Amino acid sequence: MNRSTVANRWNLDLIEGNYQRWRTDPASVDESWRLFFEGYELGQSGDGMARADVDLDAARAQAAVTRLIDAYREIGHYLADLDPLKLNPARDSHELLDLAAFGLSSADLDKPFYNKLSDPPHSTLRELIAVLRETYCRKIGVEYMHIRNVEVRRWLQSRMEPNRNRPNFDLRKKRRIVLKLNAAELFESFLHSHYIGQKRFSLEGGEMLIPLLDSIIEGSSKFGVREIVMGMPHRGRLNVLANILNKPYGMIFSEFEGNMPETVGGDGDVKYHLGFSADHVTTDKHSIHLSLTPNPSHLEAVNPVVEGRVRAKQRRFKDRDRKLGLPILIHGDAAFAGQGLVPETLNLSQLPGYRTGGTIHIVVNNQIGFTTAPSEGRSTRYCTDVAKMIEVPIFHVNGEDPEAVVYVAELALEFRETFGQDVVIDMVCYRRHGHNEGDEPAFTQPLMYGKIKDRMSIRELYTENLVMIGELSTDEVETIAETFRDKMEEVYKEVHEGQSTPKPLQPGFGSHWQGFTPHYSFAPTETGIPYDTLAQMTTAMAVVPAGFAVNPKIERIYGNRVKVMEAKGGVDWAFAESLAFGSLLIENTPVRLSGQDSRRGTFSQRHAVIVDGQTGERYYPLKNLAAEQAEICIYDSLLSESAVLGFDYGYSLDEPHMLILWEAQFGDFANGAQVIIDQFIASAESKWGRASGLVMLLPHGYEGQGPEHSSARLERFLQLCAEDNIQVVTPSTPAQYFHVLRRQVRRNFRKPLIVMTPKSLLRHKLAVSPVDELVSNRFYEAIDDPAADPERIRRVVVCGGKVYYDLIAKREEVGKTRDVAIVRLEQLYPWPEEALKAALSRYKNVREWVWAQEESQNMGAWTFVAPRLQELMGFPFQYVGRDASASPATGSHSVHEREQNELVEAAIGSAIPHLVHAHPVRPAVALSLKQGVS
Repeated sequence: MNRSTVANRWNLDLIEGNYQRWRTDPASVDESWRLFFEGYELGQSGDGMARADVDLDAARAQAAVTRLIDAYREIGHYLADLDPLKLNPARDSHELLDLAAFGLSSADLDKPFYNKLSDPPHSTLRELIAVLRETYCRKIGVEYMHIRNVEVRRWLQSRMEPNRNRPNFDLRKKRRIVLKLNAAELFESFLHSHYIGQKRFSLEGGEMLIPLLDSIIEGSSKFGVREIVMGMPHRGRLNVLANILNKPYGMIFSEFEGNMPETVGGDGDVKYHLGFSADHVTTDKHSIHLSLTPNPSHLEAVNPVVEGRVRAKQRRFKDRDRKLGLPILIHGDAAFAGQGLVPETLNLSQLPGYRTGGTIHIVVNNQIGFTTAPSEGRSTRYCTDVAKMIEVPIFHVNGEDPEAVVYVAELALEFRETFGQDVVIDMVCYRRHGHNEGDEPAFTQPLMYGKIKDRMSIRELYTENLVMIGELSTDEVETIAETFRDKMEEVYKEVHEGQSTPKPLQPGFGSHWQGFTPHYSFAPTETGIPYDTLAQMTTAMAVVPAGFAVNPKIERIYGNRVKVMEAKGGVDWAFAESLAFGSLLIENTPVRLSGQDSRRGTFSQRHAVIVDGQTGERYYPLKNLAAEQAEICIYDSLLSESAVLGFDYGYSLDEPHMLILWEAQFGDFANGAQVIIDQFIASAESKWGRASGLVMLLPHGYEGQGPEHSSARLERFLQLCAEDNIQVVTPSTPAQYFHVLRRQVRRNFRKPLIVMTPKSLLRHKLAVSPVDELVSNRFYEAIDDPAADPERIRRVVVCGGKVYYDLIAKREEVGKTRDVAIVRLEQLYPWPEEALKAALSRYKNVREWVWAQEESQNMGAWTFVAPRLQELMGFPFQYVGRDASASPATGSHSVHEREQNELVEAAIGSAIPHLVHAHPVRPAVALSLKQGVS
């Protein structure tokens, strides 16, 4: 087909498919398409001859009408009346929808044409255009023709076109909308009058969010939904908490009074960041658990967290179809268009390790971002245009048409449940006040707020309309409002006058968290595994299905592991990890690992998935260890840090009985997820009482790979440490790594675990552990020097991580094995005071106490350990390491080698480095000769 002349720009794949079917069997397509293609081929014949049984002009006109219909389906939303404020009034026409654009004219308006939108399926063009405008150009505008899936488009058309996208609700449903609008508006006005000047981030102007959410929750019961997890910014959160999750008014008023519930613990958070959960019973007696996830002010950061939580719940339900757990994400218009986590989270939606069966996205479109107008906040027509990347329907709806909003909500829910895909509702409304209640919006948006100032509320407009048509009486309206006010006044009086104390928040360790404690403990946890179990796992992992074409190198790796186990030899890092995973699986503890290229491993070390060299089929050795074992899920993630880490963190919130790991390709890649680390992982337990057992694997170590792939920014994590909030470890051996992974799920508490994993140590000949260390040992927070004679030692070097191996090599080289002890600090936080004290106190004759690190002086662990070491021992330690620098590492491999050699020599005491500026940026090594004063 000559697409450019016939298809123009409309639905090329649809036309092409129908054309091919028509050529094979003309009866297989609708009459309108038959006329279209007959006219097309006649027009393309070039001989000017028309077939006797076809009116060429009529066929061409019919084809034009077919294209007109699809044009309205595609851009009819350009004419829709979406803006309640009429800041950009709806247009009556558009050049791409003019009759002339299709070769039609006013002379064709009263001619009959075949179409499936009319009943009967023949109508005049004038009648057809009226139907199209009513369907696509009123208070609902729909974008769906960008979706390539024909089945989806036809399904949407079948739902929207027969009823002209016009809701037909009974009085019962209309009354429910009125009730929810009353609850939404009167809650805000009550807070406004009783807590003057306090921030609440009002929902006023967008109150239809409450009926919208209510309709989704009520409608989800018929699909069997058991859990709904929501995420939203601060605007409207208090209203959602009160009127959707039924958080008691007394709790909310107490927070305004400054009374924090006793069981919050930690530092707590402002009221409009808090979460809540409750069981909701729908009108048809179906129970659904609702949860609003706590969220910081980083607006869209909660998105992947919600998705991870839902995925964990679906796993618990054994919900492979992803139907029983429903995520709902509520956005602001400026944030949806502006925050990078939005497209990152959208991109998760259909990936095997992250899909949740479709998310309902609700944009509360206030047409403003703080003080920024849409024209300055995005480069697209709509704030929702980014969602087109995943080819999902986008419903734009006027937020002052309550029935249209609820209609769209119900349609969106049905779409999600039918196709398992995301769907977007763009509810266009306004923000009655400024960014917060103390802000003056007229400074920057005088025209907008001139229109808003005296505008009737959505509740008033809707109830007035129902009264006018006789479906409600004035007395009923006043009674509904008075009931809400009286209820809130009664609760307010109890709280304000001290007659009611705030009820405790729901415990953070209920439900599937029962049995866990929020308190950290240094009590030893035995994590050894019997040798026979290790041997059985090793053998099982080396067996692949008959006929499976294994890469010879991978076959050797697994074969060598069997030999090592049989000889009880040295286990390397990747082998220890697989044994840790496997042992947990056999003990019925599931494992989830995700990250960029995690299946193979960045350094080609893991090979957790074996690929058939001939068929491409995948085989997971860890899934085939025993007849009865837990599930392991290992996924290569999309190239995102923030969204994937947020997802796995969310997963860990709802699954404490699983080892959940996120791996950075290189440790510094965690930079891209700093918001998740700061706002959730490090602080969530203090702010919101939510624990997590997430493990972060961060390859870290200076091997001359330049500034970007050396440092996992250990110093940043240590700066975040307080109140036993996270665990930061630098294991130096495969056995230590094995035990710390097992320890993570064998204790009665959960704290995020940050592991500085190695790179070069993955294949270092000394970085191996005897099999016996996996059988009988546990994780040690500090490791003394096993070869040191305490009486002879004159110098003690304390270190962590990879530099240990450089230090012992240098000590051996210069003959200092009797004089220098090297003590490894394997866990930096929580600070292992007793274990480290026990190791260091053995040395009574030491003259020099040194902290050695590879990282620059303003990085790594030095600033964290220096005061703690001094408090522990009563005197300061010397610092040996690279000088302070702006960049984590040099880009020159030769400079790196010189720096590394000088610092290990200085640490061992074999030489005082020459502080020569051999590198133009900084000195190679800084040795503090003033006893640790930097």
